[in-house]
Amino acid sequence: MTPARFAEITGRYASLRLALVGDFCLDRYLEIDPARAEISIETGLPVHNVVRVRSQPGAAGTILNNLVALGVGKLWPVGFHGVDGEGFELHRALAALPGVDLEHFRQTPLRRTFTYCKPLLMHPGQPPEELSRLDSKNWEPTPALVEGRVWQSIEELRLQVDGVAVMDQVDVPNTGVITARILPLLGGFPHGNPGTPVVADCRRGLRGYPPVTFKMNAAELCGLAGLPGDADLRRLSESTLALAKQNGREVFVTLSERGILGAAPSGEVEHVPCHPLRGPIDIVGAGDSVTANLTAALAAGATLREAIELANAAASVVVHQLGTTGTASVAQIRELLLP
Repeated sequence: MTPARFAEITGRYASLRLALVGDFCLDRYLEIDPARAEISIETGLPVHNVVRVRSQPGAAGTILNNLVALGVGKLWPVGFHGVDGEGFELHRALAALPGVDLEHFRQTPLRRTFTYCKPLLMHPGQPPEELSRLDSKNWEPTPALVEGRVWQSIEELRLQVDGVAVMDQVDVPNTGVITARILPLLGGFPHGNPGTPVVADCRRGLRGYPPVTFKMNAAELCGLAGLPGDADLRRLSESTLALAKQNGREVFVTLSERGILGAAPSGEVEHVPCHPLRGPIDIVGAGDSVTANLTAALAAGATLREAIELANAAASVVVHQLGTTGTASVAQIRELLLP
């Protein structure tokens, strides 16, 4: 990518209007000082003394954080949070982000706030050591009333946005924002406003999704295409292209240390290797940075390869941020992509 083309694409970000539909959670980090370890007098069990608590939006919120870091002008989160302390923290964190409009981010007493609570042992001069997480999730189906509000938001935003990112983060189908009732609506964005990219990611895989732009990892592609887990790049490329032609939309596959693979319905296939490691890494949030950058780049008119190059560089920036779910700014991406 040339410097001029980089400037042209990223220069459009400030004028973009993007929606982010999906499961927003609270990432809560508990920083523990090992030097203050105790044994409980009452139980005889170890006590981890928390010396700092920090919270930030996670899951779909991580994609949102990355879009904010890119300087996207207008962002509409579409989802919900509970009437609880975690929901208060999540709403407050989202409200503090520039360009974010929370009109379609609903509070409801019918759901608890999806939360990842991450205890970290903070060793001096070393990367944080993450202990077992304490998660809060919804295990029952999303109530029809909550679904109806999501439906209403999507209908209201359909003709207002230049692009949409979708994050289906829940473990149990129909317990989050993207339910069987909501799923078909996602395919309507490009039809209502032709050319609108809808980039979808689902931790359970994208089988059954409407023909939108798929973003997945290699294991998810193998599961969807019936490939063996050790399929080589040639077979992965063939399956990615076949899926792109079937959907009539781009397909992007993250390959971990092998970079990112993409295909377009036109028959174009691109593979961009990952950037060399520059020190210790933490892969948390890398996939979400890819989703954010693909969405913004495609909405700004990037080609298939250009979108991959931008997303690949962003992921490399993020994995080198330790003990947090990181983001990548345009300046950081430029420094890596155009040294």
